[in-house]
Amino acid sequence: MKLNFYQIDAFTEYIFSGNPACVVPLEEWLPDAVLLKITQENAVAETAFFVPAGDKFHLRWFTPEIEMDLCGHATLATAHVITTILGYSKPAIVFTTLSGDLEVTVAEGLYTLDFPSRMPEAAVLPELIAQALSIQPSKVLKSRDYVLVYDDEADIRAIQINRNLLDQVNLDPGGIVVTAKGAHSDFVSRFFTPQASILEDPVTGSAHCSLIPYWAAALGKKEMTAFQLSQRGGQLFCVDAGDRVRISGHAKTYASGTCWTE
Repeated sequence: MKLNFYQIDAFTEYIFSGNPACVVPLEEWLPDAVLLKITQENAVAETAFFVPAGDKFHLRWFTPEIEMDLCGHATLATAHVITTILGYSKPAIVFTTLSGDLEVTVAEGLYTLDFPSRMPEAAVLPELIAQALSIQPSKVLKSRDYVLVYDDEADIRAIQINRNLLDQVNLDPGGIVVTAKGAHSDFVSRFFTPQASILEDPVTGSAHCSLIPYWAAALGKKEMTAFQLSQRGGQLFCVDAGDRVRISGHAKTYASGTCWTE
């Protein structure tokens, strides 16, 4: 079977930055094993597959290892493909996903994700994770992911990870986000996934489901800007909306092509 695919850089206005995601439109679902093989061949952090479903789209996300319950950058990338490449003209796109219905609105090239809020709670950091970090956090929280709070942006930039130790931790399907108040933004972060083919995720939309409510409370603000300080880097515009968060960003098309499943 011949399929079209698109590689999109999400949460950026520039090629070669942000978080790359592959997007594969389907007319009907293929076996999960085939979806995983396509994802592994794409060799990016996430591949999104979608099928039209009435006035909605059924959306699924895969890493090279597993199917995910929520992914921000691949959702943004999918909305970009649907609007700019496939010509969908409605101002809002509704995706049916493992995390319920998710809406993405589009205005002047900015994509806004309406995602569930996941306020992290106080937790104890597993010893292996602590040993894997070159700098220890001042506060440990957890929702789906561990949220490790640091004193300033310099700590986030300087953190080094002992991967041999971290890969002994199984957080399936979560990860570890390190965060601090930003020097030139409201907050910054980095994100690491044990046992994943890509250890550091360039820009992690889903992690902001926890970062936004935490920093909204800590800073006393509802609207914030955020940067993810990976090598590629990415910018996110954030709104705390009670039991929901709104995560906005730009996207750029890097590549398009075809692939075959047999």
